[in-house]
Order: sequence, then structure tokens, then C-alpha cells
Amino acid sequence: MLDEDIYGKALLDFQKGNFTEDIKTYSTIGGEDIYPLHYLFRNYKEMPVLEQKALKMAKGKILDVGCGSGSHSIYLQKAGKNITAIDISEGAVKTCKLRGIKKVFKQNIWTLKEQKFDTILLLMNGAGMCGTLNKLTDFLDHLKTILNENGQILLDSTDVKYLYENENGFYEFDFNKKYYGETTFIMEYKGIKGNAFDWLYVDYFTLKKTATDLNLKCECVFKDESDGYLAKITF
Repeated sequence: MLDEDIYGKALLDFQKGNFTEDIKTYSTIGGEDIYPLHYLFRNYKEMPVLEQKALKMAKGKILDVGCGSGSHSIYLQKAGKNITAIDISEGAVKTCKLRGIKKVFKQNIWTLKEQKFDTILLLMNGAGMCGTLNKLTDFLDHLKTILNENGQILLDSTDVKYLYENENGFYEFDFNKKYYGETTFIMEYKGIKGNAFDWLYVDYFTLKKTATDLNLKCECVFKDESDGYLAKITF
């Protein structure tokens, strides 16, 4: 049995006090893992430094893309920021409303038009929302259309090449296959699996080259100890 909104149902259960188990994830590069729901409801002090830095940098009219449970938007709203949150998950949007977020909508970033923002936030490996590497150019090109002239895109990702490192310290890539950061995820919650979806972990140099080809400036503003980084993209 497949369910299109496994993620949203899990968030709603946790928010309503009906938590019994976490989400299980299956990916083509990471295997089976557990996605702890309580972590998605973290406050600012519980967030990694990368996310804290991004939130401090957010300014003007802000768009939180893929807002999930709304933890980032809640912090920004409490700080008096002009924040709009969007997610494709109906359950996530309902969760955000229950948590008190004023402007939250069910919206696919690919179809968002005729609005412009000063800061576009794509956190928690947000670059992956484009799905595959061959869509990254179109993804950034679309984000340009909803970014104000002096605006900024703040997104993070992880270079997962460490997964391919052998015991001698060399990386074993199969260049005849897809880019090493492309993966497919399936989520499972309470015995029900969701639809498979593509996700991209893009290394910083590939992101920067793609942005540069679109006449965008890309700079790495933070890097953590787990090969994750925060990038700032501007005109």
C-alpha cells in the first residue's frame, strides 16, 4: 500500500501527541535508516550551527521552501521577520498551522510564480529538492525568477563522496552511472510506504559551476565537520 503523504501524516501525529514510532527511510546510497521525528520539531538552540547561521542571515521578505514541521519559520516569525512557508505536503502545512505559523501554504516551488523574495531558504539539504543533477540548472534558473535583485538564496547540501572512499583513501566512482550524489528515497511510517522520490546531494564545486553558468554568484559561507555546507547565491 502506497501513501503520497507519509511525511505529513507522521508530522501531524507527533504534533497531536500521537507519536508511536519514527519514520524509516530507504535510499539507494545510504540503505535503511531512521528519521527521528522529534528532531524535526527542534528549537533554535537544538539546531546545527549551519542552520543557525542561515537563519541569522535571512532578511527582508523570506520564503522557507520545504518547511516541513516549520521549525525554521517559527524561529523567524518569533524574531519578527516577514516569513512565508511552503511545502508540498498537506500534513506538513497543517502541522505548521497548528504550531502557529501565520503564512504557510501547500505549494510546489517549481510552480511558484509572480512573487519575489529577498531571501529564499532551502535548508536540511535543500538543494536536493531539484531531484537530479540534470535538473539543477533549471532549478536555480527558476529560483532566479522569484528572487529580488539584491536578494539571496541560502541553501545547504552535503558532499557524499565519503560514502565511496575505500580503505586506501581513494574514491571509487562508476563514471558510467549517474552522478554519485543522486539517490532515490522511500519513506515508511506505521508499516505503510510512500512513493519513491529522487533527491540530490550536490558537492559545492558542482553547485558553484552551475550557478556561475547562470550568471549567479555562489559562495560557501559555512562548512561543517560532516561534509555539509551552506551556500549563498546572489545575482
